[in-house]
Amino acid sequence: MAFLTDRKRAVGWGAAKSGTAHHWAMKKSSVALLILVPLFVFTFGGALGGTYEEVTAYFARPFPAIIAALTILVGFHHFNMGVQVLIEDYVHGAMEKILILVMTCLSYGAAAVGLFAIARLAL
Repeated sequence: MAFLTDRKRAVGWGAAKSGTAHHWAMKKSSVALLILVPLFVFTFGGALGGTYEEVTAYFARPFPAIIAALTILVGFHHFNMGVQVLIEDYVHGAMEKILILVMTCLSYGAAAVGLFAIARLAL
């Protein structure tokens, strides 16, 4: 029978060394989204309900296109970091690495599709 305290069991395990950086990256993207999402809603609201020609003319202007692109990029990056934390907390072993890889490919692939759509509308 081992009479170890909780502290003695934890000594030597150490930290993963990336938790603080990941936390601050999530905080920075949260603040960026706090600014970008209302801007996106207000800029996108001007194009909502218009014809295809009106929407393409609207997104041909640089401000709405840049706001939409930044919202997509930061949003999917934030999504990817959040899902990674979720997977790390609840899935272990080889499946953890596979799911993180799949979700990273899925989130950045969706961001690429969104940026392509905005570029297609804007140009």
